[in-house]
Amino acid sequence: MPKLRLTTQRESIFNNEVISKFELFNSLFLTLPFYKIKDTGTLLPLFFKSCEEGISNGQKPAQVIEEFFTKYTHYTERKDIIDLLFRFIQYIERQVVLFDAVEDASFTKLNTTDEQSTLAFILKKNADNKPMLSKIEKLIDELSLRLVLTAHPTQFYPGNVLAIITDLTHAIRENNITSMNSLLQQLGKTPFFNKKSPTPVDEALNLAWFLENTFYFAAANIQAEIDQNLDEYNLETKKILELGFWPGGDRDGNPNIHADTTLEVSKMLRQILFRCYYRDFRVIKRRITFRGVEENIAILHDVLYKNAFDQACELHDISDELRENLNKIKDTLLTEHEGLFVELVNDLIRKIDLYGNYFASLDIRQDSRVLRSVHAYCRQNKPISSLYPENYDQLSEGEKLKLISFKEATPVYATDGDDLIKDTIQTIKEIKGIQKRNGEKACHRFIISNCQRATDILQLIELFLWNGWSKDTLTIDFVPLFETVTDLKGAADIMDILYSNPFYKAHLASRGNKQDIMLGYSDSTKDGGYLMANWSIFNGKTSLTAVAKKHNIQLAFFDGRGGPPARGGGKTHRFYASMGKEIANKNMQLTVQGQTISSQYGSVESAEFNIEQLINAGISSGLKEKHNVLLDPENKTLLDEMANDAYKGFVDLREHPLFVSYLEKLSPLKLLSQANISSRPVKRNGGGEMKLEDLRAISFVTAWSMLKQNVPGFYGMGTALSNQEKAGNWDKVIKVYEDSDYLRTIVDNCMMSMSKSDFAITAHLAADEEFGAFWTQLHEEFELTKKMLLKLSGQETLMANYPVDKRSIATRERIILPLVLIQHFALEKLQHNQNESDQTALEKLAVRTVFGIVNAGRNLA
Repeated sequence: MPKLRLTTQRESIFNNEVISKFELFNSLFLTLPFYKIKDTGTLLPLFFKSCEEGISNGQKPAQVIEEFFTKYTHYTERKDIIDLLFRFIQYIERQVVLFDAVEDASFTKLNTTDEQSTLAFILKKNADNKPMLSKIEKLIDELSLRLVLTAHPTQFYPGNVLAIITDLTHAIRENNITSMNSLLQQLGKTPFFNKKSPTPVDEALNLAWFLENTFYFAAANIQAEIDQNLDEYNLETKKILELGFWPGGDRDGNPNIHADTTLEVSKMLRQILFRCYYRDFRVIKRRITFRGVEENIAILHDVLYKNAFDQACELHDISDELRENLNKIKDTLLTEHEGLFVELVNDLIRKIDLYGNYFASLDIRQDSRVLRSVHAYCRQNKPISSLYPENYDQLSEGEKLKLISFKEATPVYATDGDDLIKDTIQTIKEIKGIQKRNGEKACHRFIISNCQRATDILQLIELFLWNGWSKDTLTIDFVPLFETVTDLKGAADIMDILYSNPFYKAHLASRGNKQDIMLGYSDSTKDGGYLMANWSIFNGKTSLTAVAKKHNIQLAFFDGRGGPPARGGGKTHRFYASMGKEIANKNMQLTVQGQTISSQYGSVESAEFNIEQLINAGISSGLKEKHNVLLDPENKTLLDEMANDAYKGFVDLREHPLFVSYLEKLSPLKLLSQANISSRPVKRNGGGEMKLEDLRAISFVTAWSMLKQNVPGFYGMGTALSNQEKAGNWDKVIKVYEDSDYLRTIVDNCMMSMSKSDFAITAHLAADEEFGAFWTQLHEEFELTKKMLLKLSGQETLMANYPVDKRSIATRERIILPLVLIQHFALEKLQHNQNESDQTALEKLAVRTVFGIVNAGRNLA
């Protein structure tokens, strides 16, 4: 079907199934009699209209709101005004949920997989081509996809709201008005926020909702389809999908995570998994009531029930025992009962093969600076102290490499280390117990963030050998995380040193000669801007792939992608599909966080679709293995120049004396810690002065998205393109854009960020005495970038090639416009407020607006 026709059909479906239904159900929603919300539903449409007209007329947010209250209400007291604004927020938050549910209900109608990229199509097309089938089989054998759920604080819906959304989506799909009415009332009375910050275990429980309700089914369905497709052509099946988990294990900059937390989360994951298994088993037990299976059914019931519900149950890896009993039942069904209900048994076996005893692998992550401190602490104690000189920390990297001996030892700790040191040592010891209870894959990766040298990895290995592990039983994969532009440039040299180290080389051999390397999009964007971050990671992947090939290492890139394009998100599958043969791409690994979890994996249907998109991207990329044109010398030079120009522009902006104060005063940056959405602090230096280097990338990007300026998602792109045009290289830029899927994806995602920006909201700042020139600088780069991207892509408006996505974004932005204005109103009043009670109320008002704005963004910016 021609793309234009397909696009038109999607637009028609979106207008009829989403926009029309939302407007209909929203009118019903606004009349619901919520407690203390009298007249709010009547006033809200007038408030929407006032906000739109006020901004179009260039008014300040505070002016818009004050004029609304004067014109349409009798409220004059600050307390009454704030109270009504809170009620508006409650409604708008739920309007966002309603739109989510309506859109999700139409998901299968709006989203269709490109059939030509599916495994089924490729196999059918090459059914008579034995060499090609052999190539496909080899690719499938090597292909893998690991989705890692992280607790990064941009997931605002609590579990009970997620359950309502799921039920509401189903009711809308079934056109069940009675059920919708009840669910909308329930939604109106259900809190959307936490009264106190969640603990890491709370975060783990919230994310486990997705494991239990979507991934458990979606991953198994995908694997069943793969098994069926391969079996049809007598090809051996392969487990492709794996799940990872960070809550409870990611302690980088999070003082609230301890070894006990990690243990509790590992047990929680195991118990939830066995409850899922038990739920499936009850269906098997109800259906398979034949002779010959009674004993195995009784064994399985006893084992599964105890592991699912008995807190005193002794824990160990029982996955082999489960498979053995299920296979005996399967054999009996096939030989004595004509295979009746055998698919129920196959389904549970498939899930056990996928999730084992652990559900999702719990990654451990810690900063290299902390790990260096732990290594230094251990070196102070006997017998380790005899292995190293006292001035070890002052030695060069080369001298340290010669001294690291990987000797197993048991230190006698003379003094207690600080909390971080004690936690690291205890965690290293406890991982062995987790592997024994839940299986090796339950916890087998240690990620070193801010990795800057080979010794960061090798010293961590020594910490394992000094704290309960031996060389022969070191069932751990050590994963360096390269984040900044500078670190990415030196990453290949670091890995070359590691691959050449005899001990590390032997360790990799024991792990199947596989190396995972994590690359961080969020911090690289905060460090170097949008284009330089993407280009640095592209070049880093190219050089790291070359080094791995030189040493015959199978490389897997673990992409630390956030929700928005500014943190590596956007249309992620297109990035993987656009990789050339010069970049290792058969083992795809990526973080899934924030609204990306609920928007892309919030239902079984959407989870299946997005998992399929990624797998299909890996298959099509693996089969084509085309040369990436960005690596041609002329194209690479062009992109180098563009990235450097964008980098210079972004760094100049970042070093502007008003940069941090602009965010502090005009966005809710300082108040984000009051949102109670995360166990992780907003910044790394606790209560100290706000410094850019300590600010977390998520808070950084969130602050810009609150301003509706999304600077990290576009700044510098316009300058880079304009400079090439001035240099007479415009035809070259167009040529590489047309030839490179990778560059087109970067441009498309940049347009997405810009589509969620609206400088009209802050246009009044152009005349501001303090920030006027700074705002104008941001706005001019936005307009320049918009102009250059439209000229490059040949589109008349941003995202014109994605009309449905464009309309969805525009609708969401319109829904939350009043929230943005309320936030700016509260922040402006806070700057001039002297009343302590008003101060608290205004801060709460500003914080509450964050929830709806972020939820509406789905991938934040």
